[in-house]
Amino acid sequence: MSNTALPDDCDRRIRRLYDHWRAVHPASGGLPGRQHVDPAAIPELLPWLWMLDVERDPLRFRYRLVGTEQVSAMGADMTGRYLDEAHPRFLTSLTYPDYVAAAERAEIRYHRGPPTFHINKDYVLIERLLLPLAGDGSEIDKLLAITVYHRRPDGPG
Repeated sequence: MSNTALPDDCDRRIRRLYDHWRAVHPASGGLPGRQHVDPAAIPELLPWLWMLDVERDPLRFRYRLVGTEQVSAMGADMTGRYLDEAHPRFLTSLTYPDYVAAAERAEIRYHRGPPTFHINKDYVLIERLLLPLAGDGSEIDKLLAITVYHRRPDGPG
């Protein structure tokens, strides 16, 4: 399920990033840019955060920054790789439209469901939030994201 509203029962880390993103919106209006997001203000979220560069003509997404929990879940550090190369099923996945909506229409996209691309099979459910960033306030050039992993009830952690 993907939508633009956060459910009341979403993970507290998802809510915390969303609240931070809302708080750093420029007073002049428009979207926040990377320059507005201060990692020192949200240190407890850094392991779960990741950021994508948005390229156009054609529309592509490249990992710019990947937190340690992301690296662990994917089994590799994907920094610098395009999503369509790192995850061969990305363009045909059910979640691809979320990335397009965030990049093309500045939509906030939340997803809860089984993991699609992660290697660690202990994870049975993920929650992901995609937030658009625009260095100039209007042209989306990055997506700020967080993925929280939920393990099997009988698994570690």
